[in-house]
Amino acid sequence: MNAEQGGEPGLLTPRILFPFLLVSLIWGSTWLVIKDQISDVPPSWSVSYRFIIASAAMFVLVGFKRLPFRLGAKGQFWAILIGIAQFSFNFNFVYNAELYITSGLVAVLFALLMVPNAILGRIFLSQRINGAFLAGSAIAAAGIALLFWHEYKSSPATLADVLLGVALTVGGILSASVANVMQALPKLKSYPILTLLAWAMFWGAAINILLSWITVGPPVIEMRAAYLGGIVYLAIVGSVITFPLYFSLLREIGAGKAAYSSVLVPVVAMILSTLFEDYVWTALPAVGALLAMAGLLVALRARKPKTS
Repeated sequence: MNAEQGGEPGLLTPRILFPFLLVSLIWGSTWLVIKDQISDVPPSWSVSYRFIIASAAMFVLVGFKRLPFRLGAKGQFWAILIGIAQFSFNFNFVYNAELYITSGLVAVLFALLMVPNAILGRIFLSQRINGAFLAGSAIAAAGIALLFWHEYKSSPATLADVLLGVALTVGGILSASVANVMQALPKLKSYPILTLLAWAMFWGAAINILLSWITVGPPVIEMRAAYLGGIVYLAIVGSVITFPLYFSLLREIGAGKAAYSSVLVPVVAMILSTLFEDYVWTALPAVGALLAMAGLLVALRARKPKTS
């Protein structure tokens, strides 16, 4: 639906569609940057640096917006849980997955985020899963399967590496989904998104530093300009700009439909790879991308899930 009916905004409503597309475009670009981050620096330290900068920038944004900095004990409890799930476990799983499989495979698999989001949203938020969403998800899943098969065939990884990379990616998907649904709980909607995110990123960074020091030792950093620039891009553009928009979408349109941004992400990543890495399209990824987009359009016409 293009317009709101009964106070329920369709995803094609401009105020919903524009941040949805912006998040998809930005996160589609981050896969190329993350790929460059997989270097001599242990992934957990790269994730730590990203969210040290992101949390600091988010607190600056909170001050600029003159929002409250305090959350209270209950608010801090939820911020810690979101920080663990979203900004520690999720990203550590993803970065480590790229040690074993290509960023394209990880991006394609992450498009399945819509599935656990919809299921957990149904269980914990009583959000109904309507026919249009199911039909669109089925079409998109077929496209994702074709994209995955193409990426798998093109990957130099062994079967053992692929299975380990897929397992790590699934861990990231489930961690992100838990955080997504948690953030959309009614009891959390009373907290300002920016303040909640600032503290969640702070706790995520603190946990990442602790885990990094325990598992791989003291900080390691690469002074290469592309690496340092990538950290800043992922922190500011890939985190500070996108997560407030995405979490706002979670609160307004539901976890399942908000996660449909992940369906666009691998398509955007492949387009950027075409422009900057000489990626060559063949029939399989082209059909897969078209099916993913068709499924997205079908699902986007569904109204916001009602609660039962």
